[in-house]
Amino acid sequence: MNVMKNSTSLRWLWITFVFLVIDQVTKQWVANSFDLYESVNVLPFFNITYVHNLGAAFSFLADQGGWQRWFFTIIAFIASIVFGVWLKRTPATQPLLAIALACMLSGALGNLIDRLLFGYVIDFLDFYIGSNHWPAFNVADSMIFIGAALMIIDSFKQEKIKKISPENKNS
Repeated sequence: MNVMKNSTSLRWLWITFVFLVIDQVTKQWVANSFDLYESVNVLPFFNITYVHNLGAAFSFLADQGGWQRWFFTIIAFIASIVFGVWLKRTPATQPLLAIALACMLSGALGNLIDRLLFGYVIDFLDFYIGSNHWPAFNVADSMIFIGAALMIIDSFKQEKIKKISPENKNS
């Protein structure tokens, strides 16, 4: 059992690779199958709409003339390194945190690849209610969101463990 406590959580990297491939394949499918801004209704609340995002979340800084490409590329590169190192250092006894980091690493790498290759991120998932649309996003964005949500859940789980651990009962 000590081997598990000392091992890293790199065994969860398969999640990173699976969703990175899904992200890149779906983006290329959209880019090769749709004209820019073309939209196909799939469900009463969901379209596939091909757009280029020059900015970050919600097209933040998209209209800034080009410098934001390298700014967000550097951020994605640094985030990928941070998530990878953090994943490597996460004990195998914290699988939820490891899964969260693997998801966020997948998302950061997926959008990093787009920025390096194209100068923008390919977005296509378009959810809406009536005429109110959320900003379009992609699989990589979804993985970042899912990873962040799992990390928050894990933090509450870790707090609960700290409160009931024998060390804290004696203090």
